[in-house]
Amino acid sequence: MSKSLLSLAVAAFVLGGCSLIPDYQQPEAPVAGQYPQGPAYSSAQAPAQAAAEQGWKQFFHDPALQQLIQVALENNRDLRVAALNIDAFAAQYRIQRADLFPAVSANGTGSRQRVPARASQTGEAGITSSYSATVGISAYELDLFGRVRSLSEEALQKYFATEEARRSTQISLVASVANAYLTWQADKELLKLTQDTLGAFDESYKLTARSNEVGVASALDLAQSRTSVENARAQQAKYTRQVAQDENSLVLLLGTGIPANLQTPKPLADDLLSDVPPGLPSDLLQRRPDILQAEYNLKAANANIGAARAAFFPSISLTANAGSLSPDLSGLFKGGSGTWLFQPQINLPIFNAGSLRASLDYSKIQKNIGVANYEKSIQTAFQEVADGLAARQTYTDQLQAQRDFVTANQDYYRLAERRYRIGVDSNLTFLDAQRQLFSAQQVLITDRLAQLVSAVNLYKALGGGWNEQTAKNEPLKEEAPKLKLF
Repeated sequence: MSKSLLSLAVAAFVLGGCSLIPDYQQPEAPVAGQYPQGPAYSSAQAPAQAAAEQGWKQFFHDPALQQLIQVALENNRDLRVAALNIDAFAAQYRIQRADLFPAVSANGTGSRQRVPARASQTGEAGITSSYSATVGISAYELDLFGRVRSLSEEALQKYFATEEARRSTQISLVASVANAYLTWQADKELLKLTQDTLGAFDESYKLTARSNEVGVASALDLAQSRTSVENARAQQAKYTRQVAQDENSLVLLLGTGIPANLQTPKPLADDLLSDVPPGLPSDLLQRRPDILQAEYNLKAANANIGAARAAFFPSISLTANAGSLSPDLSGLFKGGSGTWLFQPQINLPIFNAGSLRASLDYSKIQKNIGVANYEKSIQTAFQEVADGLAARQTYTDQLQAQRDFVTANQDYYRLAERRYRIGVDSNLTFLDAQRQLFSAQQVLITDRLAQLVSAVNLYKALGGGWNEQTAKNEPLKEEAPKLKLF
């Protein structure tokens, strides 16, 4: 009995070597061979280490931000769902792959039936009994044309795509936490600046009010001084709200509350980020997880064509078992009670009103859609990196100009205040200097935030943010999930 089952299994493996999956050809990258050049782009030599190989603890220098990213990686719900999706697709792959093997099962049955006299061949009522115990395989498809193998390959490629989706989710999470944290810190600095400026405006208003009482300052001077105070109060309320909302957004990304032992944040003006090299556009094909995900989905669609092609050919399924059959339970395993069944079945499609042809056409269309999605993901990645490179150099120039502008306004403010105190200039000049300095300082903070956010987005666009450390990192290997029988 066991030898016959083994021979069937061996024959199935020998016959199941054919595949109708088209040879996979990686589509050409629909982008230029290098990133744009021009006045907006820096020509400076970049560091040797690629962004995707640079761990996020190396890229982010702020210990408070590093702490928050670690909390998010442990608690963020979107990342948990992405990890669970990997397990789900691994299970689906194992289910599909199991169809390549015959399923062996044991079966035991027993029945007793009273037969009335009218239905009995002897004309007398009686009781009939039947007992059986068998081991066999049921409806096992011989994969002659690779249909089952093609479906298994499709499930495997979808599993790989889900792994890349998790990597993409983590990279996006790291960048989102960093941007939310930087926005939070920028709004806190703007709030502190507004509070300090409000104090200065309030002192100036009180001084103008006393001057008005003694007839030195006019009612117009007093009214204009008050407008500065009220504007600063409105700004204070605005930034107070934004700080609270920034914290709420950060908590959502973390998946838990902000740690009570959060380390002291660094000021935005400090060196918070490392520089990252852009490399070549071709590097994105190996480093961007969303591009790899799109390619795995394309390979899955390519494998599905093989299954659709195989459906045009005959399919053969086998049912076989061997065991013992006896009318008495006591004689079930005695000599002479052996029984076996061998039942092959062939299915040959003759007429299906074009269903199989439509299924094949649909599979080919899905592959063409996969090609378009793959090419679009490359174009999107190229555009994001190009934007980041343009922002890197131009923000450097813009920030330096804004710092010089703040310095010039500070000089203007000191001179206007001194001349106002000694009575050389009017209060209008002094108020104008206060407002310009406040506005210039606000713009400097927002420009610094924009520069940091663009650098984080460039790091993300280059595929950085997946690793924590890089010293022991190994390249990702394409391996099928291990088959678990139980």
